Amino acid sequence: MNLSLCTITFRHHLQSLEQIAQWAHLKGFDGIELWGVHARKTPIENLKLLKSMDLNISMLSDYLPLDLNREETKSMVDQCSSLLTELNTNKLRTFAGARASKDLSQHERKYIVDQLRLICERLENKDQLLLIETHPNTLADNLESTLRLIEEVNHPSFKINYDALHIWESGADPILGFKLLEPYIAHVHLKNIRSRQELNVFAPNNVYSPAGSREGMVSLFEGSIDYYSFFSGLMKELEKVDLSLEWFGEDVFEVLSHDLKEIRMIDQSLKVHS
Repeated sequence: MNLSLCTITFRHHLQSLEQIAQWAHLKGFDGIELWGVHARKTPIENLKLLKSMDLNISMLSDYLPLDLNREETKSMVDQCSSLLTELNTNKLRTFAGARASKDLSQHERKYIVDQLRLICERLENKDQLLLIETHPNTLADNLESTLRLIEEVNHPSFKINYDALHIWESGADPILGFKLLEPYIAHVHLKNIRSRQELNVFAPNNVYSPAGSREGMVSLFEGSIDYYSFFSGLMKELEKVDLSLEWFGEDVFEVLSHDLKEIRMIDQSLKVHS
């Protein structure tokens, strides 16, 4: 499995990208999922050091505003596209709006769909992909709305960043959800939670705050989602996409190192017994 570390994990840590990359390489990660904030603050020359460590940039994770006019949107996307080219990656992740699908009128939904299609059209010129994350309070906050969104945008550059926890949060089974969305999934986010009652810990206004609570965030194999079953049920499918360990809690190095090692062991075990 192709596993990446998310640099957003280090959003409140005094670690340089070089230090993060060196550690990721030492531990056996395959790549780096680069947070847009980090990408824009780091000189391209410094980003090239990843190549010398046999690390790829698996995805640029950003937050594209969808309330711009068409010309503003084109300009924004062209800047992102140039950055993707410089980073030698073809995947740009964002969110499908900032409100729950059930709360949007048809007109509001159509506006977001049109914006997403315009972004895809601009990225297609350089064989780049737009990945929408399955996430609460967006148009991809449940399987039904996500599948409808794929049909509405109707563009080959439109793909899904499959967040297994948020699919589970919506009430769907992460394995069945993956199989439904599989033709469109280009990346997977992996994280876990101790209980449903603590899911608010992942709310953006909490998780991005240095003073936010981390209560309920647990190692990948210690929470409510059964990732042993997830990996065993989707072994062949997960080998076709990139996966990222998305950790927002404390003890960064210990948790990421443990979870990576556990995934590698499961992967090896499944291959031996297949």
